[in-house]
Amino acid sequence: MLGRKVAKRLESEPPESLVAPELVALAREADLFVLNLECCISERGEPLPGRVFHFRAPPVAVETLAHLGVNCVTLANNHALDFGPEALVDTLLHLQAGGIASVGAGADHEAARAPVVLETKGFRLAIVAVTDHPQEYAAGTDRAGVAFADLGGGGLPRSLTQAIVGLDADAVLVTPHWGPNLTAEPVEHVRAAAGALLEAGATLVAGHSAHVFQGVAPRVLYDLGDFLDDYRVDPRAPIRRRLRGAGRRGGCRGRPPRHDLALDIVPCSRRLASPSREGPCVSAVGVPYRVGVARVAAKEGRAALAAEPLLATVLRLPHPQLVLAGHDPERAGRGVGAR
Repeated sequence: MLGRKVAKRLESEPPESLVAPELVALAREADLFVLNLECCISERGEPLPGRVFHFRAPPVAVETLAHLGVNCVTLANNHALDFGPEALVDTLLHLQAGGIASVGAGADHEAARAPVVLETKGFRLAIVAVTDHPQEYAAGTDRAGVAFADLGGGGLPRSLTQAIVGLDADAVLVTPHWGPNLTAEPVEHVRAAAGALLEAGATLVAGHSAHVFQGVAPRVLYDLGDFLDDYRVDPRAPIRRRLRGAGRRGGCRGRPPRHDLALDIVPCSRRLASPSREGPCVSAVGVPYRVGVARVAAKEGRAALAAEPLLATVLRLPHPQLVLAGHDPERAGRGVGAR
C-alpha cells in the first residue's frame, strides 16, 4: 500500500528509500515478482463517499515498484477505486508506462477479468485475479472497475472457472482478495473457494486481504500478509511471528500428503523509518526465508514449512518462530528454478 503516510514520505524522499537494500536485492533474485497493489496511483479523483479509508499514491510510486523489480500487480482489491474510476484508469496508465503489467482491473468488465501471461526463460505463468469485496467496485460494460467474484455462494462463478480453464501457460496463479481483515486463519468460504480454484485448474492460489499471514495448505497460500504499508506505527510492537498453518478444519485426515513446492517467502516486520519522528512503517525489516524445493506437509491438521534462514546475520534480528515438519536440509533452501 503506497498511499497515505507512504505517499507523504514520497513527497520528500526518493522512491528507492522505501525498502531496505537487502530486501531489494533478494526480491530481484526472483524470476518473476507479482504483488497486490492496494491503492490507486493518480493525482486525480475525490475520496469515494461512505468509505473509511482512502489510499492513493503519487505517480512517482511506480518507481518504487520498478526498483523492486515488480513484473505485475493485481488491482483486484477493495482500494483500487477509492478515488473513483478516473484514478483507476490513471493507475493502469502509470503502470503501463513503467513497464509493469496489471491484472484484476480494467476500463470495462472484459478488461478487468482478462488474465495476464508472463514469460521468463521459456516458462509461461498465467495470472488470474479477483476480489470478493466490495461488489460496488465491480467493472461494468462501460464502467472501469475490478474483477469481482462472489466466492461465498458455495461455488465459483462460471466466469471465473472459464477464465482459468484452457489458459495457454505452464502454470496458473490465481490471486484472490478474499475474506475479512485481521483474522488469524482463513474463514470457511475462503477454504472452500481455495479448493474449488485448485479443482478448476489453478496451479497455485495465493490470497490476500487479511493483512496477516494465515498459513498454507497444499498449493494454497491463504494470505500473504503485508509487505509495505503504514498500518503499524508503534516501534515497540514485537517483530516475532509464528508461521502457522491453515488450522485443523483445513487439515487433512489420514496420512498427511506431501507436496513439493517451489516458493520464496519473505516474512518481515515493519518499523518506523526513523524512531524519532512520526512517519509511515515503510522501512521493511525482518529475516527473509527462502523455501526452495521444500516439503509442505499437513501434521496434526496444520501445514508446516521447511525453511532455512537467509541474511539473518546481515539484519541482526531474531528469526521468526517456525513450525518445522518433514525438514529435509538437503532440499530446503535451494531457491526457485536454476538460480
